Amino acid sequence: MHRSIAAAIAILAITAAVDAQTQAPQAGGTGLTLAAALERALASNPAIAAARLQRPIDIAGVAVAGERPNPELAYELTRETPRQAITATLPIELGGKRDRRIGLANATVAVGDADLARVIAEVRNDVRRAYFEAVGADLRVQIAGDVHGLAMRARDAAKARVTAGDVAQSDLTQAELVLANGENDLAAARGEAAAARAELNALIGQPPSAPLVLADSLTGSVLPTAAEAIAQAAKVNGEVQVLDRRIAEQSARVGLAKSLRTPDISASSAFVYDAQPEFRFGWRVSFGVTIPVLTNHKAPVLFEDLTLARLRADRETVIARLGGAIEAALARAAAARDRVTRYESTILPLAVEAERQAQAAYNGGQTGLPALVQALQLARETRQRGLEAGLDYQRAVADLERAIGAVIK
Repeated sequence: MHRSIAAAIAILAITAAVDAQTQAPQAGGTGLTLAAALERALASNPAIAAARLQRPIDIAGVAVAGERPNPELAYELTRETPRQAITATLPIELGGKRDRRIGLANATVAVGDADLARVIAEVRNDVRRAYFEAVGADLRVQIAGDVHGLAMRARDAAKARVTAGDVAQSDLTQAELVLANGENDLAAARGEAAAARAELNALIGQPPSAPLVLADSLTGSVLPTAAEAIAQAAKVNGEVQVLDRRIAEQSARVGLAKSLRTPDISASSAFVYDAQPEFRFGWRVSFGVTIPVLTNHKAPVLFEDLTLARLRADRETVIARLGGAIEAALARAAAARDRVTRYESTILPLAVEAERQAQAAYNGGQTGLPALVQALQLARETRQRGLEAGLDYQRAVADLERAIGAVIK
């Protein structure tokens, strides 16, 4: 009787600890929160650091676009008079070509900024996923440890009953088998937790083996409506923003292509000498213009116009796809949240009571070991399903954030 009471108290303590771990952050507030992990990633993630290097390149491209053509200086020596000449030629761009090039370069800078924002959003989403996968992995270790503890108690109870002659030796053998499987599950859970922490460390710019204590739980927050999410996605989604900037860049390319249809001119002046007896020093001035006979630049304009139409169609496609992704993520998140609520309010208390009754019945000799083993397996599966419900919720929220392109507070 004393053994039965002690086992029941131990089981209740363990399950209460697991429930608290699943529902609330770690006490003391000393762990790494999701917000802190996102800040670390923003400062140290290698992908973000590499993407930031594109802006200086694009700024340099603006300076390149603003360059003007250099004048040409030529020296001539001939047998006819005037025998020598020094000529300077200055190309003159017409049709606003330089301004169009500068406008295109500035549009390229905007595309780079939008692409950086997209990379940041993707890394932020990856960090969120990795963070809660690590939280789930730690909870799996807790569950595996608790089930292992229950298996040890079952083995001890079976050993006591075998010693007392109440049951056959096979009960102890089966209990040892359950315990060995529990040890295997615990080792696997610890390995997965270490792998999840290494992946998270890599995303936030830390050594893979750096210790992590995670503070946030798997519980959910308020979800936006589908209309709110779609409206926000149209404004801030990184993929949409990149397409908007590329459309603006392509519009600048169209303008540049049209400006190239305007012919350029060149102005030349020459200083001539050594033309005796006619004269000793002289000069001449000339102008030249490109005649659009072989190439009139209609094809480049058509090419750029068609590319612009394609980008606009791509944007509409992305908007439609994001709408479907948002609706799907909201449906999955709502369903997972209902599962978590049902698990916390109904399923977990029933599982705790079932464990208590099974352990007490076996210790008291009312049932055999198979019933206790079945109860232990049910306890593990029940906790795993509760954990998966929480992870499914966080995964759905991550999908929703990726579709929107912003963090859900």
